[in-house]
Amino acid sequence: MRAMLRPRLAAAPLLLLTQPAVGQQAPAPPAASAAPVPAYGPAIGLDEAQALAERTVAEARKRGFRIAVAIVDPSGEMIAFLRMDDTQFGSIRIAEQKARTSARMKGATADFEKRVLGGRTVTLAVDEVLPIAGGVPILRDGRIIGAIGVSGGSAAQDDEVARAALAEAR
Repeated sequence: MRAMLRPRLAAAPLLLLTQPAVGQQAPAPPAASAAPVPAYGPAIGLDEAQALAERTVAEARKRGFRIAVAIVDPSGEMIAFLRMDDTQFGSIRIAEQKARTSARMKGATADFEKRVLGGRTVTLAVDEVLPIAGGVPILRDGRIIGAIGVSGGSAAQDDEVARAALAEAR
């Protein structure tokens, strides 16, 4: 009996190599790119950054939100910042990180949030990415001149306020 089992046991590791892992799925095909990623342009100036931060606070007030807003240059470094009275202190760093993510990664943080919620959790391993909506690139002539980050409400509210302030600027 033992002599009969030996050949079967010897072949068992080979069977494992030919069988797919349980729960393993084929990778999804690459998504068609919708638009080219914009290039960086010259950094937003201080006066324009401060005006955008003030418009963002005005938009938040209209909606009854208390927020912190950060405006960064294309490298993600801070240019302007405002925090409304009684905004949670944690929103200070979150607003800055949303803006930094948006500028350095050349995209809206809402897009990163959608990817993570859609199962692309590997995004969470990237130190430069905060995948929470509320960070939006600031574009001029199709080039990224900075980014805005808003925190204090829900992610959807933060994104709404940031986009409204940017739309008003155009």
